[in-house]
Amino acid sequence: MKEKILHYLWLHKQVDVTRLFTTKGEKIEILQFGSYLQTSGPDFFNAQMFIGNQKWAGNIEIHVKSSDWYLHHHETDANYDNVILHVVWEHDTEVYRKDNSEISVLELQNVVDSLLIQKIDDLLNTKQWINCESSIASVDNFILENWKERLFFERLEERAVDIHELFCSLNKDWEATYMAVLAKNFGLNTNGEAFLNILKAIPVSVLRKERHEPKNIEALLFGVSGLLESDFEEQYPKELQQIWNYQKQKYQLLKIAYIELQFYKLRPDNFPTIRLAQLAALVCHEHSIYTLVNQMNSVQKLSELLRIEVSEYWNTHYTFDKVSKFRSKRMSAEFTELLAINAVIPLQYAYSKYQDKDITEKIIVFLRELKPEHNAILSNFEALNISNRNAYDSQALLQLKKKYCNDKQCLKCAIGIQLLKK
Repeated sequence: MKEKILHYLWLHKQVDVTRLFTTKGEKIEILQFGSYLQTSGPDFFNAQMFIGNQKWAGNIEIHVKSSDWYLHHHETDANYDNVILHVVWEHDTEVYRKDNSEISVLELQNVVDSLLIQKIDDLLNTKQWINCESSIASVDNFILENWKERLFFERLEERAVDIHELFCSLNKDWEATYMAVLAKNFGLNTNGEAFLNILKAIPVSVLRKERHEPKNIEALLFGVSGLLESDFEEQYPKELQQIWNYQKQKYQLLKIAYIELQFYKLRPDNFPTIRLAQLAALVCHEHSIYTLVNQMNSVQKLSELLRIEVSEYWNTHYTFDKVSKFRSKRMSAEFTELLAINAVIPLQYAYSKYQDKDITEKIIVFLRELKPEHNAILSNFEALNISNRNAYDSQALLQLKKKYCNDKQCLKCAIGIQLLKK
């Protein structure tokens, strides 16, 4: 037996309330099972019940064995002084509060449906890609769609927390935060952290001052990244190198540690040189990045705002000093949609929370316009007849796999709970 199963049983009231007695034989009548807050302290807060003829109001602590009370040292913790009932699977010892008063104990193993316990065990111990692989398609669509919405905003909330922490670290400058988040996403998974560190290493005041001259922004980005440390043959990188040598003296950027960027196993269009050039073009856009991001509210608007040309040099290069066949390095539709999903929308949401505004409906409409993402996880869900119609679905399903399926949190998942009810 695991404690998380006992939490599930109590939260969903899966006990025979007509047969509840303490281990001392006193009748228990539950008025309120309490609130499951999952914070430090007791497991359920503000429960109410009669134990014998006495009405009690307080908290409930749940353990597999009564002796776990002492294993976790609750007898010396004042946070547990208001526990009115100790709910356990197996009672093996009496328990006492810090003041030595005894706590009533309810043993669950004889008041829970054994068939339900077997179903939970079967669900949690399958060896499939996800535990409910063989039955997820049978879940009612209404429940599944409601769960997707919660999963999507759970994922968005996590990103909003990260963005707010970054915002605080950047002296509460929203445009600097927008630049940093976009930079990380331009770097993709391989170079994301390096790109973020590059942007954080350049004072936003410098970027604002130089943004009207694309070569100057490129020189800053390539210079900080360490990509201008070679002896170049072509004129363009030589010019950037000269600008960088001047900039690092002017802005006292001498002590910036160079950040190693990865080219290995990347498609040429994703080379850090190309993504940095595109990022430079975005920084130099006629609108500030702050304004630009907040204007993106539809696929059409997104396409219009991100039709940004890089410096001409990059249309015939993927790296410095190596000419390639002409190919426009404008951001692809696929890449701009990835930016929308992973940067633009999280930024808009985080900023709206900061302003205490609600833009949830606008975000859902925007995401449903965007094409679905495609990767191994989403392909597996599609094979199980779970729809992946748009970016909104994709984000919800990725959250489901990462936060629930991978950690076997079926008892906290609306899908698992529904399957156990059948």
